[in-house]
Amino acid sequence: MKIIQCTPEYAPQILEIFNDAILNTTALYDYKPWTMDTMKVWFATKAEHGFPVIGLIDEDGRLMGFGSYGMFRVRPAYKYTIENSLYVHRDFRGRGLGKILLEQIINSAREQNFHCIVAVIDAENTLSVALHQKYGFQTVGTFKQVGYKFGRWLDAAFMQLMLDTPLNPEEA
Repeated sequence: MKIIQCTPEYAPQILEIFNDAILNTTALYDYKPWTMDTMKVWFATKAEHGFPVIGLIDEDGRLMGFGSYGMFRVRPAYKYTIENSLYVHRDFRGRGLGKILLEQIINSAREQNFHCIVAVIDAENTLSVALHQKYGFQTVGTFKQVGYKFGRWLDAAFMQLMLDTPLNPEEA
């Protein structure tokens, strides 16, 4: 296994993972599969803001999972807060890859001088909630019935991790 920075060449594999999550889980509150056009915009946004797309590949170069983060909100005062996401390919779940990805996300956020990482997780996804708790995330609230998918209402757990960075935050 190797940790990599995913480039757009990994878009088809990331798209496969995203679309599996959309069609078969409540990890993404989307209904319709994404397209390669969606991936182009997604990668362009990551590049524009310097946000990493961290991947784990096997010895054959197959993407086993990836993690990233993006803006939490667009207002300037939120500039030190990001929202993370991580996804593991269905064939590789249960192997501890989420731990590796989350560690990489946290390390990268610290290196980029962010102060707060927010995770928005389907409240019934107890494995993801427990993973984030293991790394110090605390549940700060649950938004009840904010999503509707698979014929039922979904609650979203909001979790956050406070980092010791930046040392000298600025308002500019």
